[in-house]
Amino acid sequence: MIKEEIQRLKQEKNAVILAHFYQKPEIQDIADYVGDSLALSRIAAGTDADVIVFCGVYFMAETAKILSPEKKVLLPKMNSLCRMAAMIKTKDLEQYKQEHPDRFIVTYVNTRADIKALSDVIVTSSNAEKIVEHYKDKKILYVPDKNLGTYLRYKTGYDIDVWPGYCYIHDLLTINDIKKKRDLYPNALVLIHPEAPLEVLQEADFVGSTKQILEYATNSDALEFIIGTDEGIIHALQTKNPNKTFHLLAKGLSCINMKRISLEDVHEALLKEQHEIQVDEEVANKARKALDKMMELS
Repeated sequence: MIKEEIQRLKQEKNAVILAHFYQKPEIQDIADYVGDSLALSRIAAGTDADVIVFCGVYFMAETAKILSPEKKVLLPKMNSLCRMAAMIKTKDLEQYKQEHPDRFIVTYVNTRADIKALSDVIVTSSNAEKIVEHYKDKKILYVPDKNLGTYLRYKTGYDIDVWPGYCYIHDLLTINDIKKKRDLYPNALVLIHPEAPLEVLQEADFVGSTKQILEYATNSDALEFIIGTDEGIIHALQTKNPNKTFHLLAKGLSCINMKRISLEDVHEALLKEQHEIQVDEEVANKARKALDKMMELS
């Protein structure tokens, strides 16, 4: 069977398989580690494997390569891209920095290496508030997610300019979605990812990253939850909490690019060691400084 062959190849090549919570259930099940961007970044930085097979989108595998330049990093499906990451271009950020030299660039991990290289520090949804707090005396530009940046500004009251990017699935969530689901499930708690619009987040019982949502639901005495993020997290939630019930906040909460990778793709990547990620050395060195700062502050 293909799962057994993947395990055999993994042992043979001293490989580790990392998967994001938004991946298909069968991909999560064969992974050595399943997590959010912060957890997977830490694992990539510290693994003693020779090969990292990253089941996520391109920027995640690219980040792993930056943090572990001596490792071979494989992305099983090279067209697994992040739409948000494409919403900011190098030339536009360079122009912004020239026009606003006093702004400290806080960049979401959902970006390509060239954008990270222009940044002062990288953040994830798990640690963004903590890191912004560290730089509270600075004028900040948060890129590229306008929703998470606006939420941080709302929570902290700090001087934060935001880039107009967004996650195409979270950005579609509305207050009406919450009203409809609460009418259907009046006893359920509403847990939402901070990539959603501010007015939606203000109606949530809890706002947090995928890992934080998983931990909150697991530790809560409540037995029913409405989940406002990609449907991929439901697999981990249900596995951890078989006695609890989870409802997606709205239809369409599924990132197409996060679902591209199949077991066959993982097998082919390992067998042929194909789809290797490469990052320009100068870009990688600059980006690593911002990523190392994130690790230090996390």
